Order: sequence, then structure tokens, then C-alpha cells
Amino acid sequence: MRDQRVRSGEIELAVRVRGADGRPTVVLVHGYPDTSAMWDEVAERLAGRFRVVAYDVRGAGASGSPSDPLDYGLDALMGDLLAVLDGVAGGGPVHLVGHDWGSVQGWEAVIGQRLRGRIASFTSISGPDRRHMARWAREAVRSGPRGVAEVLGQARRSVYMPVLMAPRVGEVAARVLAAGFGRAMRMREGAEPRSGHPAGTLRADARNGLGLYRANMGRGSGTAGDGRTDVPVQLIVPVKDRYGSQSLLLSARGPVPRLYVRRAPAGHWVARSHPDLIARWVTEFVEHIDGGPETPELAHARAAGQPGKEFGGDLVVVTGAGSGIGRATAQAFAAEGARVIVADIDEGAAKRTAEEIDVAGGEAHIYGVDVADAEAMEQFADYVRETFGVPDVVVNNAGIAIAGSLLDTSEQEWARIRAINVDGMYRGSRLFGRQMVERGEWGHIVNISSMAAYLPSPELPAYGATKAAVLQMTECLRLDLDRYGIGVSAICPGAIDTPITGRTRFVGLPPSVDTELRERMGRAIERRGFPPEKVARAILRAVRQDTPLVAVAAEARLGRALSRVSPTANRALARIGRQAGDRVRADTERLHG
Repeated sequence: MRDQRVRSGEIELAVRVRGADGRPTVVLVHGYPDTSAMWDEVAERLAGRFRVVAYDVRGAGASGSPSDPLDYGLDALMGDLLAVLDGVAGGGPVHLVGHDWGSVQGWEAVIGQRLRGRIASFTSISGPDRRHMARWAREAVRSGPRGVAEVLGQARRSVYMPVLMAPRVGEVAARVLAAGFGRAMRMREGAEPRSGHPAGTLRADARNGLGLYRANMGRGSGTAGDGRTDVPVQLIVPVKDRYGSQSLLLSARGPVPRLYVRRAPAGHWVARSHPDLIARWVTEFVEHIDGGPETPELAHARAAGQPGKEFGGDLVVVTGAGSGIGRATAQAFAAEGARVIVADIDEGAAKRTAEEIDVAGGEAHIYGVDVADAEAMEQFADYVRETFGVPDVVVNNAGIAIAGSLLDTSEQEWARIRAINVDGMYRGSRLFGRQMVERGEWGHIVNISSMAAYLPSPELPAYGATKAAVLQMTECLRLDLDRYGIGVSAICPGAIDTPITGRTRFVGLPPSVDTELRERMGRAIERRGFPPEKVARAILRAVRQDTPLVAVAAEARLGRALSRVSPTANRALARIGRQAGDRVRADTERLHG
């Protein structure tokens, strides 16, 4: 390890070099309010294979500060990077890795002409390009209300920026930031403060770094052009980043044709909290760009970087995918570029779903499994991992319904609905969730619950009890897996037109009455006209936005609101429903009397 000084105009930059000469060079650029010490853990892991260069940007750590507090424009920062490349990085192209403002600099280096030919690859972490960001905001607003909501959500995350840009107010904010930075890193990022980070110069670094915002942020600042680059880019998206939404951080899709996307189960300072993961991904990417083979993981990342395919390359498991919500969900994920495992107890139905996906140009594989069979589920999970790898998304959808009084529900009926609706989702969550945790990367689990979980009904006691159990299990699992960066969502669809209606058995009634009630209920839900495809779209949004609970149809949303605001009103509605149900049942029994 060698410390050097490099001059860039009036500034002297502090540079640290690790690793032997003659190896490919990796240059690490930090963000605000860090110093190059932020990279220490990653740099130490990379130094065994590469020559690693890290430097304190102007105004930070041991580097000098410009006499003009606004001399932090990207032109000046590009001059600093060029000076480092000329001074210590050797003559050949280097592999650039940037975080936060270091990533913003990296985008300028690979998009602009000043460093053309000097950058072999770029790994971006939590720092979008300004041109990509402006394009993303324009297209999101034009797309409609949901896009507007995404932009407003990002504006809320970025509320600190105008504060830091404001005269005097920014200086106060910088002092507050410096005072609480170490504690916030530990509490929010899971990264313990250690010698060198946060730096002893943090208070001055935070104050000087205000120039980054004041010199480079503002109306229309540096947003002209489409931000195209031919340099291969690896985009590492921390899914728990508090400052950049996933949709914003993915805004490079499109302008960057050679884009590799990887989701990290971490917050903004992922290099501090997950240095092994970052070092492994950088190593894998750099070695491939330098001529090594493309690993299956990189092939997945390349597919995820293609525009228009939200889940490109992801492996998605859907149970109960032979019909209804499961079928629509499998098709929706496949349409967004995912490889889908279509699982169902009815292998013929699963095959039909897979064939429809194939015809539409997607990729699907079938598997016949009864989620109520513990051993079969173990075999299913092992098969998926050994054949395709660890799933990125699992949708536990398989379920059945039983209607009628709890007093008429037999032990066998109770055991069966519990085994499928609760135990099946428990197994899918546990088996695949364990795989996701062991892999140490991003993942998401979706459990299909129901509005019956929070809307009491004398006609659905067994079904409602199992779905309430699923809802609570999902809430608990979300808290459990949050530490690993794995999302968990519960979906409460509402009255959806699916085959489960025609399969619902009314206990305690003669077969003829049972059949008539099923047919009546099916016709009523069919008239309601809410297709499973809308639920599938809600599931994809829940995964994309990591939403804890989604009540899909209007009646599901209303029931959820009433259950929280006025449980008494909820029970009153249930009584009205019971009286209506009693009349329908009496009429049916007389008809078949």
C-alpha cells in the first residue's frame, strides 16, 4: 500500500494505491460526505487481483480544497480524475467504480469526451447520471398518475438537496450531518464506525462538499443529451437505499446498451455494510470485460439491464399457476422478461400456462407439486435451486376456499384448507426464503392473502382464518427478512373472477344446494368483472416498490380501511352480508327442497 500526492491545478489530491503493478487497474471514487477510506474494506479484497487506486476528492480528507467554494463543478472534478489517471493509474484504460457523487463523476467520465478511451468499464452505485435522471422524470410524469407519484416519492427522498444548496442553511445542515453521521451509519445502514470512517475531517468535509450540490445542481444543470455511452456499465442498486428509488437508480436502462443490473440487499452505504458482495461483483465484472467468460450471474445481470423488461433475467416461482391469479401472474412476469417456474398440483393446467407464455415469447418451465405435501415441497425447492438457481421472486398463490358455518366444517375439511392455505405458504416462504438468505442478494416473497383476513364473515370462517394467518405470517416474515434485504408482500385481491369460485364447497348442505350456491356466486363475481390480470399487475408493483400490503379491488381497500378505522362498522357490514346470505341460502334450499 502506497500513499502519493497528485496535483490537479491548484489542488493536491491524496491518493492511495494497493496491489502489485502490472495488474488491471481499478479506480474507486467516493461520494459525500466520505473520504476514500469509505472503500477500505472493498479495496483490501480487490487488491489480491487488481491494482487498486482510491483518492480523496477535492475538499475531502487529506486532499486540498479550492480557494473558490464553488469550484466543485464536474469539469473540475473530471480534471482531478484525469490527473489521477495520468499520475498513478498507468497508461491503459482503467475500471472505474463510483459511489454517490463519485458515481455522478463516473457517469460524466464515460458519457463525456474528455476521458474517452481511458475507461474500460464503470460500476455505478447509488449515483444516477443527471441526464438519465431528467429523462426518467419526464417520462414518468407523462406516463400518468403512478408515474407522477414515483417522481413525488423521489422528491421526498431528495428533500435534503435544496437544504444543502441554501446559503447558511446548508452550513448548519452540514454540521448536523457531521455530528450524527456515525450513529446514522450504524442504525440505518448496519455499518459500524471504525478507524478512518467516518473520517476525522468529517466536519470540514461536509462543509466543503456543499460545493458539489451548489455547483452542479439546479434547473436544467447538465441535463442536455440522452446520456448514451458505449462503455460497459455495471449498475448496483441497493434496494434499501433511502435516497434513491429503484426506478430512479435504474434510469440508465435504454441510453446504456451494455448495461448489467444487480440488486444489493442493502442501503446507501452498501460498500461499508456488504464489502464482500461489492468486491465479488466488481471482480466478476472486471474480469469479464477484460476477456473472461460471462458467468450465469452476469448473464442474469445483462438481461436485467435491457430496457422495457422490468424483471429481465429474474427467476420467478409461482405456485397455483395453472389458473386464475397464479396464471395471470406467471404471464405478467414472463412478459417483463422473467424466467418463470409454473407450479401447480394440476400439471396439465401448468403446462397450458407455460405453453401460453412460450407462444407470447416468454420462458416458462412447469412443475407439478401439492403445496400441502411437505416432502414434495422440499423436493420442489431443491429442484429449482439445482436446475435454475435461487429464485429472485416467489409468489405463494396456491389456495382453496370452503364456505359455510364453522359448526359444519369437519376435521378433514379444516385440515385440508389449513394444509394448503397456511402450511403451503409457510413452506414456500421458508424453503425459498432460506435459499435467498444463503445467497446473500436481493429477493422478494409474495403471499396471497384475502380481504377475508380482515373482513369477518360467518360464511367464510375457515377460509378467513387461514388468510388471516397468512397475513400475520407475512407481516412477521417481512420484519424477519428485512435485515437481509429481502422484501415480503401480502396481497389481498378482493372479489376476483377466478376458478376458485367454482371450486368452493359449501359445507353442511346437500350436493344440489351446494352446486346451486356455487353457480350463483360465480355469476355474481363474473358480473363484478374484476379480472385476475389486475391482481397480477398489483403483484408486480408490490415487488418493484417493496410494498408491505396491497389491497387490490375497491371492496378490499374499503374493508381494509374499515378494519383499521371502525371495526364496529366492519362487523355491521358482515351482519348485513350474513342476512343476505341467509336469504339466498333459504331460497336455494326451497328451490331444491
